[in-house]
Order: sequence, then structure tokens, then C-alpha cells
Amino acid sequence: QVQLVESGGGLGQPGGSLRLSCTAQGLFFTIDDMAWYRQAPGKQRELVALIHWDDRTTLIDSVKGRFSIARPGRGNTVTLEMNSLKPEDTAVYYCYTQVLPTELADAHLDVWGQGTQVTVSS
Repeated sequence: QVQLVESGGGLGQPGGSLRLSCTAQGLFFTIDDMAWYRQAPGKQRELVALIHWDDRTTLIDSVKGRFSIARPGRGNTVTLEMNSLKPEDTAVYYCYTQVLPTELADAHLDVWGQGTQVTVSS
């Protein structure tokens, strides 16, 4: 079994910063991609930031220049650095990853974190 443990959510001020962290725990062979999604009340879950296996990153337009995603040393942890926070960033943020369970596995497993609330308000 594999699980994603998230931390760092909470209350942020407009214009302020928060840092989310997510660590994959359990038994697996390799990690493929890691990503952050978010879901605001009444809205669909959307991809916020993605870091590929080769360290290429993708950010949605609304967070470009403000957020950054990183996977230090291509390890088991992915972070989301959120700067210049806006009220519209308020959402539940979910960590996501694909892992290869074993060296001989034919398919990756999709793994989701439990979600962490980020609220941006003064």
C-alpha cells in the first residue's frame, strides 16, 4: 500500500505565502509524476501544478509567477510553494502521484492525498 501524507495547509493572508508538502509513504518501486490539484466549493477539481518524472513542470495560468512545484532530488516529497496568495486560491488542495508498485508491474497506481484546506482571508 502507498499513501500520500500532506502538510502545510491552513489560513493565509492575501499577499502572503504558504508552503504545502506531500510525502509518499509505503512500498513502491518508482514514482512517475507528482502533482497538486485543488477544489474550491462548487467547482470541479483542477490541476494546479505538475512535476514530471524528468523534472519538467506545468502550472495553470492563474498561479504562474506565484506558485512553484518542486520534488527535491526526485525523491518521495513534492512541495507547492504558494506566494502572493489571493482569496480565489481558497480550496482543498490534493496531492497526487503515480507509482510503479514493483519493478515487474505492468501498470502504475494512482494515489491521492487526503486533501488539506487552504483558506486565504484577512
